[in-house]
Amino acid sequence: MSSVRDANASSNTKPAANDSHSPPPIIKAAIAKKQPPPETSESVWTRRWVIFSFWAVAIFLGLPVWWKATAIYRAELPLQTMTDWADGKICKPVFPLRIAVEAPALPLQDAQHLVRTTQHALDDLNEFSAHHLRLMLAAAPFANASQETVGTTNDNTIEPFRVPRDKDIALSIRMLPVESGSTPRSELQQYSPALDVYYTPNQIPPPSSTSSPLATFIANELHKVFAEEQATLAHLLSTTSTAHVSKIKSLSPEFSAELERQSTRAFKYAPTYHLTFSLFSPTSVPSDWEIESALQQYLTPLLESFSSISNFTVDTQVQLYATFSPSMRQPEFDAELNAWTLRKEDLSGFINAAEWPLSPSIGIGPTINFVLYVPDPSQSPLLVKENGGNSWLVPQWGGVRILNPTVSGGAPSTPAKLDKEALASAMHTFSDQLFSLLGVPQTPASLPLRLTTLTRVRAASLVFSASSTLSALARLYKALPSIPIPDTVAKSVDLTTAHLQLACNDLREGRFQGALENARVAEAEAEKAFFERSMVGQVYFPDEHKVAVYLPLLGPVAVPLVMAALKELKSFLVWIKRRE
Repeated sequence: MSSVRDANASSNTKPAANDSHSPPPIIKAAIAKKQPPPETSESVWTRRWVIFSFWAVAIFLGLPVWWKATAIYRAELPLQTMTDWADGKICKPVFPLRIAVEAPALPLQDAQHLVRTTQHALDDLNEFSAHHLRLMLAAAPFANASQETVGTTNDNTIEPFRVPRDKDIALSIRMLPVESGSTPRSELQQYSPALDVYYTPNQIPPPSSTSSPLATFIANELHKVFAEEQATLAHLLSTTSTAHVSKIKSLSPEFSAELERQSTRAFKYAPTYHLTFSLFSPTSVPSDWEIESALQQYLTPLLESFSSISNFTVDTQVQLYATFSPSMRQPEFDAELNAWTLRKEDLSGFINAAEWPLSPSIGIGPTINFVLYVPDPSQSPLLVKENGGNSWLVPQWGGVRILNPTVSGGAPSTPAKLDKEALASAMHTFSDQLFSLLGVPQTPASLPLRLTTLTRVRAASLVFSASSTLSALARLYKALPSIPIPDTVAKSVDLTTAHLQLACNDLREGRFQGALENARVAEAEAEKAFFERSMVGQVYFPDEHKVAVYLPLLGPVAVPLVMAALKELKSFLVWIKRRE
């Protein structure tokens, strides 16, 4: 029994001894089959060459193609020249005005001496060096054949003919001798650029004198004629750029403020303006007006005189049952004026922009509106309470005129049709308002002189505007390197600088009409360059947008390449460590 028990005990303890030893050979063989075979040197280098090839294609082919395809083209611009124009380093405008003195009754030497003494007196009065008057003798006996035309009479005496007026002559002084009367005295022609000076023969300065009362009188008269032009140009140069500061000593702060108000209410210069004449009535009458004939008689000659500066297009319209704007207080009856009145603070809301068809017309140039309002007879006459007037100006918009119905039979009555005579006063008002809106100076009394002054002022302002636009474009070019600059911008900049130089040369030589034309082209090309559509569209293109576009495309490609490169780099570092 004991031997059997011992045998069983030995058999039971044998498996326990086997559990403490390693797995059987069969299990070891199975485990050994699951391990990958050792990688050969050739396969390692093949894998590395494949990874290197991908990286080489990405760096040496993909990156240059991407750089070329996404590169922003920026044409070269003359940045320093553009900045110099704005700083006034290239051109400092001057305004030499040529004044022709016509003295056919004076001998040549006396006329020349009078011109010299008057020029000296003018130079002493001038406080604005950029604006100076140059006197020249228009016609004299024995003048140079290249400048004057002379002829002979039947008794073989030399007699000068009147030289045809040069378009660049700003003013003609006609010396007219008189035997008696209050002299010297002058008279400025209203519709021609001529100043008539009346003198007696004993007032002509002798050749030995350096000054004379007649020369001083002529110099003072010329200074008065061009005083507002000098002040306007000085104010323009002083407010445009610090490089152009050139002020008149006598330019008071009050006068400077008045010039600022005039420039604020005037429209910006444009080659073409559109004029809209509107008739509004709160009732059914008047339903017609002779506006075409009224414009032809009262306004067309005025617009033709502006032809050398700007062009105009005109249209008209009539609207009945036109009510006041809801935001405006209704007219109140004033017993002292015996009229219905509008307060000055309500004039800005007089135009009912919501219901009155006063939207800008589709065309070239800004629209200038002229509104003729015929009030209801029950609210007539309608006046402005503060000054008792019936018209006012809306800065940079247009003008308004109230045409109160005529009194017939003790009560106001509105005609069904407004004839040309009834529109005469309104046309005169609109003409004055047009002058203010276009920036025409208020003095002198001669209309041609005022228009030539406007030509010079507009030419100077366009030169400064184009120069300022070039400077802004140069700053934009430097501040935003990510925006494209097409060749059209560079071409426009070259045209701008070329025409600016031509305009500056014309100003120096007194060719003011040519200066205006060149300055107009320069300003248009500068605006075209600055507001180039393809360039402006990239100004608001943020970098975050680029990341959002490229990340979904490059992410799936870049991650495997980067991970494979890191793995190879890690194995390379391990290999180096083993060799150490």
